[in-house]
Amino acid sequence: MIKRIFLALVVVGVVVAGAFAFYAWHPELPAMAAADRPAFDADTIERGRVLAGAGYCSTCHTAAGGEPYAGNYPVVSDFGTIYGSNITPDPETGIGSWSPEAFRRAMHEGVDRQGRHLFPALPYNHFTLLSDQDVDALYAYLMSEVEPVKQSTRENTLPFPLNLRFLQAGWKLLFVDFGRYQPDPDQSDAWNRGAYLAEGISHCGACHTPRNALGAEDGDRRYAGATIDRWVAPALTSANPSAVRWTAADLTLYLKHGAEAYHGIAAGPMGPVVHAGVAELSDPDLQALGVYFASIARDGDSGAEPQPDYSPVQASVAAGKPDPAYRLDDGERLYATACASCHYNDSADDLKATRPELGINSAVRLDDPANLIHVILDGVPSDEGSQGVVMPAFRDALSDQQIAAIAAYLRASRTDLPSWPDLPARVGDLRAHAGTH
Repeated sequence: MIKRIFLALVVVGVVVAGAFAFYAWHPELPAMAAADRPAFDADTIERGRVLAGAGYCSTCHTAAGGEPYAGNYPVVSDFGTIYGSNITPDPETGIGSWSPEAFRRAMHEGVDRQGRHLFPALPYNHFTLLSDQDVDALYAYLMSEVEPVKQSTRENTLPFPLNLRFLQAGWKLLFVDFGRYQPDPDQSDAWNRGAYLAEGISHCGACHTPRNALGAEDGDRRYAGATIDRWVAPALTSANPSAVRWTAADLTLYLKHGAEAYHGIAAGPMGPVVHAGVAELSDPDLQALGVYFASIARDGDSGAEPQPDYSPVQASVAAGKPDPAYRLDDGERLYATACASCHYNDSADDLKATRPELGINSAVRLDDPANLIHVILDGVPSDEGSQGVVMPAFRDALSDQQIAAIAAYLRASRTDLPSWPDLPARVGDLRAHAGTH
């Protein structure tokens, strides 16, 4: 009896393994010479350029100081480091021998031309939603406008057995719903366009959605916020800590300019998302993203937007007015001397996006002070935030204790939230790791 049970289990195991192998296997697709590629019209190439920007493809496929799209940008995960591949049209080390069909398969199914499963550092769980026309436009741009660069991609540092590519087929089976985007007939055209862009090419959930133990986005906590590159990607739902609720118009301005008066600036990993990414989109597309994320901020309610409560703005502006008695503690004194000359607004009715009102900025209201500390340490360069406006770095001017004092003062004076614990230690930790985004 035991022998029969054992044999039955062996047979079942062989059948399951065979079925998985059949599911996981993909054939190698034929190479295509450059001379055999289809011709691309200028409009298609331009659409591909805009989509590549909206997907910030160059960010993850360009190493620091390297040639655009030539790969080797390190994507650091809890499982090891995965290096962005060379997607220039070099036929030997890039994708120059890929046909449009091979490129579509990589984008839609996460399988390369040789039939190997790609690691989900490439967010094919989002790209699968893109139409064939948009994927072909991306292909047209990469093959027509990007210079070929001969550069091999570095070996990933994933440990065994996570480095076995065929196992990615099981990960996909568990966590990826393949297929093109299907419009929601109950929503407006603008909402559907915003959803298509956000869930597809811009893959916003890849940073703003927490992940489970296997590295997949947690579908039950969509846009609930997550930590990325030691920064906090805030929740985009009603749990967002901003003092003033996001509106569609606010979101549109933020994504276009990298700054918005009631919500601060796009710094850290969000900087290139805006300035090297979604800002390339047309105004109607940016407005569509605003409409979509405004509904996310209301937990899926796509009805008429309620009027935001601006009373926290008035309170923050009042608290920030110069006080002759600025010697109450080190944090207040340091803020007055180092920060208040720029972070000062005369009126709640005339806020300036280029001088953020810190009491309503999410960085002061998050449970983790990382974003605020990062900006104090390393400032905001001219290519982040509001372009052309620079915030200086205080890394070499202020000690860990002094930066912690400013952060503690802002938290205590501008919010009614609990104080942050162990601030000097947190500053020291982030000082040691700053500049990695």
